[in-house]
Amino acid sequence: MIQVGRMIFYDKGTGQVLVTAPSQEGSYVYENPEDLIPLYPELKDRDRSSFDIIQLEYGQYDEDFSRATKWEVDRSTLSLVFRYHDPNNPEVPQPLRKPLTEEVDELNSTIGTLLMESANDKATIASLEDTVGTLLFEVAALKGGAE
Repeated sequence: MIQVGRMIFYDKGTGQVLVTAPSQEGSYVYENPEDLIPLYPELKDRDRSSFDIIQLEYGQYDEDFSRATKWEVDRSTLSLVFRYHDPNNPEVPQPLRKPLTEEVDELNSTIGTLLMESANDKATIASLEDTVGTLLFEVAALKGGAE
């Protein structure tokens, strides 16, 4: 079984998405994006040099596509950006942003790093407390207060 991810055809000048070809799975699928161009009226009559393609991995950004109200290509990074619906403020258009799945991954990584740093800091503090305790005991012994 062959799996091919979404193919995003976008205008090079604006980043606007012209066609989002869905993911495919089967024994025969369109693996080459060029083979899809004749199938879409938005693409077949267009100058090929005016648009480009982003091919995603199978399943990549599925959650983002299901939740987003719009997506386009950030021309400076050539990556997808999404607009999500804000249920608390439905009338206000939301800004385009990188995929939430990537933001969640970055936050999880940051949290993991912070937890490791916190554990290291706690270990350092415990070690310093032991050292201070030992020094206080030695000072007391030097003053003759401890036997």
